[in-house]
Amino acid sequence: MKLTLKAYAKLNLLLDILSALPNGYHDLFMVMQSVSLADEVTVETAAGSGITLTCSDPHLPTDERNLAHKAATAFFSYFGLPAQGLSIRIEKHIPKAAGLAGGSADAAAVLRALFALFGKTPDVRTLIAIGAQVGSDVPFCALGGLMLAQHTGTVLSFLPTQRFGAFVIVTPDHAVSTAAAYAAFDTAGRVRHTDRRGMLDSIMTGDLDGVYRRVNNVFEQFIDVPERAQIKAVMREHGAKCACMSGSGPSVFGVFEDETQAQTAADALKARFSNVFVCRPVEQGTQTAHLS
Repeated sequence: MKLTLKAYAKLNLLLDILSALPNGYHDLFMVMQSVSLADEVTVETAAGSGITLTCSDPHLPTDERNLAHKAATAFFSYFGLPAQGLSIRIEKHIPKAAGLAGGSADAAAVLRALFALFGKTPDVRTLIAIGAQVGSDVPFCALGGLMLAQHTGTVLSFLPTQRFGAFVIVTPDHAVSTAAAYAAFDTAGRVRHTDRRGMLDSIMTGDLDGVYRRVNNVFEQFIDVPERAQIKAVMREHGAKCACMSGSGPSVFGVFEDETQAQTAADALKARFSNVFVCRPVEQGTQTAHLS
């Protein structure tokens, strides 16, 4: 049997780091939104045993280092299933190492596919338990929509859907080390934290203007993306309600009232940047495309 799913990217509408944890991780407070920019992941059962992974991006690993491969291994281990023959194919559209959780989204899609292929019930608790073994963003990507993520990102709470119009995402050609970003936080001294309570109050009351005012990413204080200010300026010139970096970058997104407005901004940005995407909010982390 074969199952093909879309694996949706995520944006951080709010990202705050509360403290470093004794285990080397960090205590986080994040509001995350799934968006329609997506990879396509095909999972197919095969004869024999072993996991075979192929990817349209030749620069990504296709062995145990790939989160999608790790997700399949974690699924079989969690349910005590013997090693199964499995083929995974990833068509990449989400830029890698961009703060958009592309690898985590692929892993989440593999988990969703395996639950369906092996007749398991994908309840929230089990999805989070398996996903957390693979990566901190995987549980969110397996559930998706608009959520509050706390602790290392694996304590999740559903939030009411907001009436966002469209998003424009720009991924500059600028490498960012997530490990270096957290290290910069650890040595930063004074940190300006986000308005976490105000953001949640605005979301719960449907106050979009309040949400826009509080979109914020603490990493912008430590991560140097030279193009960020330029991208934000263009977005605002074309009507963005807010603009912010996602994750540890380098991707920058703007929120627009409608897709026509967003497309105008994207066209202006495409004159200067190659990776520019217009997308909409979605209410899940993966979507089944077809079963055969």
